[in-house]
Amino acid sequence: MELAIETNSLTKRYGSLTAVNKLNLKVERNTIHGFLGPNGAGKTTTIKILVGLLKPSEGTANVFGQEVQVDKADAKLGIGYMPELPKFPKHLKGVELLDIYGRMYGMTQLELKAQIPKLIELVGLKGRENDLIGKYSKGMQQRIGIAQALLNNPDLVILDEPSIGLDPVGMIEVRELVKAISKQGMTVFVSSHLLFEVEQICTHVTIINRGEALVSDTLQNVSGMISGPAIMQIEVVNISEAVVSVIKGLPYVKDVSQNGNMLNIVLTTRADVRAPVSQAITGAGGIIVGMSVKGHSLEDVFIQLIGKSEGDKP
Repeated sequence: MELAIETNSLTKRYGSLTAVNKLNLKVERNTIHGFLGPNGAGKTTTIKILVGLLKPSEGTANVFGQEVQVDKADAKLGIGYMPELPKFPKHLKGVELLDIYGRMYGMTQLELKAQIPKLIELVGLKGRENDLIGKYSKGMQQRIGIAQALLNNPDLVILDEPSIGLDPVGMIEVRELVKAISKQGMTVFVSSHLLFEVEQICTHVTIINRGEALVSDTLQNVSGMISGPAIMQIEVVNISEAVVSVIKGLPYVKDVSQNGNMLNIVLTTRADVRAPVSQAITGAGGIIVGMSVKGHSLEDVFIQLIGKSEGDKP
């Protein structure tokens, strides 16, 4: 297992306040890793240590096997970073902003000429790159922020609350952009408190509170931490005995009940079995109108873990 990020007993204190407390974090390469926690949990402090903006009080933070240090700029060149609520000069055009940041990275004009148009198209700002940033919507400002984080073709992209303050359309745009970044072979580390958004994009998650990691695993394993059956609800036109019989015969089905055109199927697994169930129903002559799965979500796990953590400590 190759790691993009690894921290060992990472600790950051501000006087009597411990913002990050002996945090051991492992982020695999080529994943989209969600970093979750309530306000004040230590997420942003951890990120600032990872990008070399803060020095830890104790412990170490390594990115691709190299320890991150405040005074070593070269170690940061493989990291792209967008802070929470990025603020850019409103009098600059989008393309001008990227040019300035690129020169700060030490990129040549030839490199910038090739890279900037690609990023403008990737983040969906083609045709708006010469508009003033002051006239950009919040979603557009987030996208130009992500573009600057990608300028130097980093292996690791760290995004701190990339969907904060956005309307539903803006959230979807950022969500799809994060997926597109991952497909280019970059590891994406996303700090967020929007659990539904994390469920849509992340392969792995870490939940922290009071600077400590409560759980860190694949999204599927974390979401399955709360026991209890998942229930699949399927609306089928003219449910026949053949349809009911074939569903009951599936190895991961515990029980089936019918209410009008709705089938309620109790599953013995939390794996995604929508495709084989659909095939079974269609093969038995059923016509599916709608399908949904009700089970424990990431939000359920988050609330339970945070509540237990708060209850364990004064």
